[in-house]
Amino acid sequence: MRPTRPRGRNLAALAALTLGLALASLAPTTATAAPKPPVKAPAPAVVPQPVAQTSLSGSGFTVTAQTPVNVISSGDPDAAGVGTYLAGLLAPATGYTLPVTTTSQPAGQAIVLDPNGPADLGAEGYTLSSTGTGVTVTAHGAQGLFRGVQTLRQLLPAAIESTSVKPGPWTVAPVQISDNARYSYRGVMVDVARRYVPMPQLKRYIDQAAMYKINTLHLHLTDDQGWRIAIGALPSLTTIGASTQVGFTGGTDWYYTAAEYQEIVAYAKSRFMTVVPEIDGPGHVTSALASVPNLNCDDQPSALYTGSATGISLYCLSDSQHVANVSDFLTTVIDTVAAMTPGPYVHLGGDETPAATPAQYSAYVSAASSAVTAQGKTVMGWHQLGQSTIPANSIMQWWGGDGDRGTIGTNHENENVHFVRDAVQQNAKFVMSPSDHAYLDMKYDSSTPYGLDWQGHVSLSRAYDWDPTTSTAKLDGTGSLVPADKIAGVEAALWADRAYAGSHRPDPSTSQFPEPYAYAEHMSFPRLPAIAEIGWSPRSTHDYADFSRRLGTHGARWTAAGIEYYAAPDVPWSTPPSGNSLIGVRTLTTGGKALDVPGSSDAPDTQLNTWTAHGGNNQKWTFVEQPDGSYILVNVASGLCADVSHGSLSAGAPVIQWTCGGTTNQRWEVTPAAGGGSTLTSVGSGLLLTTASTADGALVTQQPANGSALQRWTIG
Repeated sequence: MRPTRPRGRNLAALAALTLGLALASLAPTTATAAPKPPVKAPAPAVVPQPVAQTSLSGSGFTVTAQTPVNVISSGDPDAAGVGTYLAGLLAPATGYTLPVTTTSQPAGQAIVLDPNGPADLGAEGYTLSSTGTGVTVTAHGAQGLFRGVQTLRQLLPAAIESTSVKPGPWTVAPVQISDNARYSYRGVMVDVARRYVPMPQLKRYIDQAAMYKINTLHLHLTDDQGWRIAIGALPSLTTIGASTQVGFTGGTDWYYTAAEYQEIVAYAKSRFMTVVPEIDGPGHVTSALASVPNLNCDDQPSALYTGSATGISLYCLSDSQHVANVSDFLTTVIDTVAAMTPGPYVHLGGDETPAATPAQYSAYVSAASSAVTAQGKTVMGWHQLGQSTIPANSIMQWWGGDGDRGTIGTNHENENVHFVRDAVQQNAKFVMSPSDHAYLDMKYDSSTPYGLDWQGHVSLSRAYDWDPTTSTAKLDGTGSLVPADKIAGVEAALWADRAYAGSHRPDPSTSQFPEPYAYAEHMSFPRLPAIAEIGWSPRSTHDYADFSRRLGTHGARWTAAGIEYYAAPDVPWSTPPSGNSLIGVRTLTTGGKALDVPGSSDAPDTQLNTWTAHGGNNQKWTFVEQPDGSYILVNVASGLCADVSHGSLSAGAPVIQWTCGGTTNQRWEVTPAAGGGSTLTSVGSGLLLTTASTADGALVTQQPANGSALQRWTIG
């Protein structure tokens, strides 16, 4: 048995000791506590992840209205322009007009841009130091300074991206960064052929891509649905070929004039971004066939096309006369485009030509590549171009996926694998754009209002979870078709085949199309930064959990900038998306019940009701902004629009789903309501969207405004 008395003595001793310590703590003392070391802040959330980054102690450097931007004198004439760009970048949110000076002696308490760094930094490398006394970005030339400035903006509060003055303070996080690019080619392709993008919106997108160190803008300028570049010797290409796009006809200015194209090229250059023009062929050419009759075998113009099918057209390459016609046409077009494009590449397309014989395909590649090399440019094309003879050091763009990779090394290797092997044998280099990871037109999930899903859903994690060195390897990562030293870089591809709400249904109405910028932003953010990080950051830093943590802080930046991004559900966003409008997928609820298509019906004329919210697609509505500021509401499940039946002007008329047409009985004005929520007013009738009760299955009609809670909707 354990003795009890010693335990009692121990308790008494412990009590005495405790009392003594308590009294001692109250007694005066002359001893000085050791100072605590300065606490370093967490590493700033920079995207793409820098090569090396160390947080420093201290409060960082605060930019004030008196802070100068000092550009150190150098032989690079573009360096001063980076200083001016930075001052302009900071001006809207701060309200400051920072002085920019070129000097050999930088001032204290300044932002210093030094382009005289060592050559081993390379063209895009930089170092950045931010302390309480100032910020210094050092590079070997202006391009590296520009990349460093993109990091600098991410070290400032998120509100720096605002287009209106905010209160600040504007403190740069204290940090030391050393950084350089993994690949020299980091691109994004914008399909302006299927969906014409007005120049101001294209510039907006250039700025957004440059924020994440994208350095190449690939413009898909021609396709079946439209020709978007003026060729002076062939005016019909724009008077006829530019008059259509997917879902639209009758355009008169859906193209870039020579001056506008050169302005785009110059704007991209000011963001240190190279433009790659794509003139697609020998398929994807309906707009050309409709504009230039002798490109057809019967020498008659073909009909214009506004659908979204592929593999439907081909230059006539079946006889020597028409091969000559096509060759002359390509020479005229490529000469014109090459002369306006200072970058090294012209992209020749080459994909999706099921009707072309090997001889016809080779005739196209020979004519087109000869025209490109005659202008001193490098041939670029989709990986199918490898099946024909191409110039050495051509750039092939791989868009295959896991389905192709699964055949590598088997007895049934598919043709895409063969084409890559052929191109490698011809000493081609590659840009990696695997469609199951890097195609920005793939839906995030089944509720995504736009895009396609032929490669499955491409979530943010899937967009991040790949590596260029294994994107043409077997599924286990071995046996890569393309040697690592032949990989030039990566490119995200923003196709526009289905850039409209309810995209799982063909033949949309024009009212289902958001503005091109809204489609581009929703599909690109957050996936474009993911692909940018793959192209910039070392493979050793690749970690999705860390990436999503860093990216989460960028939600506040995008909201401040008005970017209509998709809030991926597995990212810890610091600020929910809001932007400047309601564009995107929303739910409408009142009294705990959601606006609902009964039974997920896809039948027109089905009356809408309200039902307990469950998150199904039949309770999700894509808000598409209209020219008058109202919205049409496209049901995600059915692809049909919320509609006042028969355009009725009468109170009590049922609200149904109907084929989208953008008529006033399908347009709804959203107005904040007293007491919370919003009212939705039919543009056609002036009456309000109203549910009959809070019971499941309550029917939805239009009614006069009466202040009822059943007319106040929470838009989530």
